[in-house]
Amino acid sequence: MRGMTSTEKLYTIRFGGILSIAGIVFLLDRLSKIWIIRHFSLGDTRPITSWFHLTYVHNTGTAFGLFQGNNKALLLAAFAILGVLLYSARELTEHGGFWGAVGVGLVLGGALGNIYDRIHYAQVIDFLDFLIWPVFNIADSAITVGTASLMIGLWRSKA
Repeated sequence: MRGMTSTEKLYTIRFGGILSIAGIVFLLDRLSKIWIIRHFSLGDTRPITSWFHLTYVHNTGTAFGLFQGNNKALLLAAFAILGVLLYSARELTEHGGFWGAVGVGLVLGGALGNIYDRIHYAQVIDFLDFLIWPVFNIADSAITVGTASLMIGLWRSKA
């Protein structure tokens, strides 16, 4: 880090953290999906509580089951979003601070998890079922929480 400005050093440290968060999210997402594939048949549901089940489904669309059957277009869109996110990561972490960096890491890891599914299975594996919401996965959760974290970080920087 010799010869770097303090802003560049901070970004380098944050980028390492972002990659760590993304890696952890990707790993948790992959491991959970592998477990579901090995222990459930497609369509199986098992109650954990009265309000939460594990239900193995495939999703060829986006959130809430929209745009079903458009895997190739959704894969291209995911790569475009991933490119924009990586291109903007420095600015997002500079302006969004800690929460912005956490958000970038979560969204990056979640996006990579679902991209992996789309490439290898031509659909996304979902299994978290709260019975009042469409079935989703860890990657979806990370994208949602990461987006909220980014918004909080950017909002706090404006205040």
